[in-house]
Amino acid sequence: MGFFSKDIKTLDDLFVHTLRDIYYAEKQIEKALPKMIDKATNAQLKAGFEKHLEQTKGHIERVEEVFDLHGVKAKAINCPAIDGILQEADEVSGDIADREVLDAALIASAQAVEHYEMTRYGTLIAWAKQLGRSDCANVLAKNLKEEQATDRKLTEMAESKINLQAAE
Repeated sequence: MGFFSKDIKTLDDLFVHTLRDIYYAEKQIEKALPKMIDKATNAQLKAGFEKHLEQTKGHIERVEEVFDLHGVKAKAINCPAIDGILQEADEVSGDIADREVLDAALIASAQAVEHYEMTRYGTLIAWAKQLGRSDCANVLAKNLKEEQATDRKLTEMAESKINLQAAE
């Protein structure tokens, strides 16, 4: 059993635990995005990161809304997974001198973050529905939809231009 499992006895407990996990993750992402904006050299990528920073602030507000709807205190718990993804992103991008390769690395790192968020939101939505909390599921679905759209835009940027430039 994991170190936190003693506090998780029901699906509701697991839902709240995971909600606190994504709350922490979103706050860490909010801190990391300005660094990614500064490092990005492609104007479209930089603008995409800036837009996503604003969306992330909205994601945090929506997660706080779900805490309220669910009647629990908004509280973050450490998430080693997002910490690792963000640390790796920082380390990889810190080692790249070529601008185009740097932008390709930033996209890859951003997509790792997006995929983590999508798995968390998808799970939370399923559990909220199972718990009869369609109100919570509907709020979380807005975040998931934005994360999926961001991932698609990153893929389009990578495949249409940035990866090609990095390969030259």
